[in-house]
Amino acid sequence: MRINHPLTGSMVALITPMFKDGSVDFSALEALIEFHIDQGTNAIISMGTTGESATLNHVEHVEVMRKTVEFSKGRIPVIAGTGANSTTEAIALTQAAKEIGADACLLVTPYYNKPTQEGLYQHYKAIAQAVDIDQILYNVPGRTAVDLSVETAVRLSKIDNIIGIKDATGDLNVAQALIDSCPEDFLLYSGDDATAVEFILMGGHGGISVSANVAPKQVSEAYNAAMDGDRNSAEMINSALTGLHQHLFVESNPIPVKWALYKMQKCEDGIRLPLTKLSQQAQVELEQDLLSLGVI
Repeated sequence: MRINHPLTGSMVALITPMFKDGSVDFSALEALIEFHIDQGTNAIISMGTTGESATLNHVEHVEVMRKTVEFSKGRIPVIAGTGANSTTEAIALTQAAKEIGADACLLVTPYYNKPTQEGLYQHYKAIAQAVDIDQILYNVPGRTAVDLSVETAVRLSKIDNIIGIKDATGDLNVAQALIDSCPEDFLLYSGDDATAVEFILMGGHGGISVSANVAPKQVSEAYNAAMDGDRNSAEMINSALTGLHQHLFVESNPIPVKWALYKMQKCEDGIRLPLTKLSQQAQVELEQDLLSLGVI
């Protein structure tokens, strides 16, 4: 469903390219940003799950966000991943993102410590009150061991600078509940590539995509068709991406997508422990997707 807001459509959960020794490759990062601008991606998410935020220290985290804003030069919105399982740390990262000029922040639910729904509400409310920047909730219970309920999301949607939610449950019943319950101008994003097109056809405003790292033009075209209500076109474009959506998650994200971009000669094959390089068997499956899409 079309809505008059710049943060809609296909938004890439961008990898953080690294050299073989695990240090950040800023030249490759700049080239990836140019690639996405050229291919029609609508926004870049820096330092999300796919960006290996969990393996970078605070200084590196802020530097990657800063360079992403710098390289983008105002041509494409940058959403900074600033979530943490400590509210004070999330506030500090969110403040840093504001200072470097990010357009909005994406805040994952506090992982590991498993707060209550009231704790989640107070966590997000505290960050929103502390930092005057647009903020997007991010619910991915498969990684965090905590599930932000629809009811809590609706409560948080009433806070002025909490502007949307990324729902990565992959559960279209949850998507429907959010669509039915949240204000019309509250931005609803899919965080699950396999179900994103259907989510948007139901009334979502876009998707934050891992697959868009590999096939940004096709993902953008599928999402745009879905937002226009053109089911046939959206499903036809997306059908060519089905294998990619599946095989980018055969091992923990971002292991497969970083290997795919390495095969596409977009970056070196650096990744940080405890993440490891993609297994040989998984490489065979993913390589077939890359060949079928014509990206290698």
